[in-house]
Amino acid sequence: MTEILSFLKELISAPGLSSYESPVRGLIEKTWRPLTDELSVSRLGSLHGLQRGTGPEPRPSVLISAHMDAIGMMVTAVTGEFLRFMQVGGIDPRVLPGQPVIVHGRQDVPGAVVQPPDHLLPERLKGNPVPMDYLFVDTGLPARQLAGLVRPGDLISYAQPPLETSGETLTGHTLDDRAAVAALTACLDELRHRPHSWDVWAVASTQEEVTLGGASTSGFQLHPSLAVAVDVTFAASPGSPSHKTYPLGKGLTLEWGPNSHSGLYKAFEELAKRLEIPYVMEPTPRLSGTDAYALQVVAEGIPSMVVGIPLRYMHTPVEMVSIKDIARVGRLLAEFVVGLGPDFMDKLSWDN
Repeated sequence: MTEILSFLKELISAPGLSSYESPVRGLIEKTWRPLTDELSVSRLGSLHGLQRGTGPEPRPSVLISAHMDAIGMMVTAVTGEFLRFMQVGGIDPRVLPGQPVIVHGRQDVPGAVVQPPDHLLPERLKGNPVPMDYLFVDTGLPARQLAGLVRPGDLISYAQPPLETSGETLTGHTLDDRAAVAALTACLDELRHRPHSWDVWAVASTQEEVTLGGASTSGFQLHPSLAVAVDVTFAASPGSPSHKTYPLGKGLTLEWGPNSHSGLYKAFEELAKRLEIPYVMEPTPRLSGTDAYALQVVAEGIPSMVVGIPLRYMHTPVEMVSIKDIARVGRLLAEFVVGLGPDFMDKLSWDN
């Protein structure tokens, strides 16, 4: 539990916005190196870690994907002493005012997202959430110095440090989806000490928040027999609808819907029951919005599955996740891999 927590705090403290993931990729690569037999980077920047199986060649393979990219912002204009910006990925502007940030210019520059005083806003906005067009970043630097350090196109990331909260939970930004990267890392760590017949491709994918390009290209390049996407899902919180959210700290979710192969769902469900790992079915009748959507349609089609980690306050700087849930996902993934036999694909069918 402590190792997961420590690693996860490092992960969410590292920058790495969608399409610009290299800072966090270096951290993951360092951690995965002793856990894998081979590491490589795709043309779109996804990290591929291979754990070779013990079965005869050619071996089937399973790809487990967790996206490492994060939401954030990008500078669109330097206006005197202030920076205008737009979002990278999905951001609700209501959560931005007052947030500390880091502007990644010629050097990292600390700043804060601020808004004009309410009485100076247009009448229609007074007393209401302020749209992003009226927000700006103030670094405290004079205009000339700011213009020498920051240019349009530079990235802006959240700067709040991780906060260990009660109940073995962690609060901070970027837990979507680096909580899943931590779970995948825990899986690799367990598999290092347990024989498994299949090859395992661990993928820290890029661009999930904007294009799904990392997962689709990695799936095409590696062409696995099966794929599993690990992502966060909505945890219950005050005011959230109970039929669309899931308990925090009480287990994982198994997605049931068009992006999850019905045969794989049943295999994961039976395994979770046997291991007494608490889970909830997550009905998802449309696109899941995860890497599985991209992986599933690569080439002739890859049977895919989505495993979810409940997370509160998604896409805010104060996301909250349970360390127990992350550990549960890591164990479930490892046990699934260990249980893959040479005839698994022969038995797998799309049977509703």
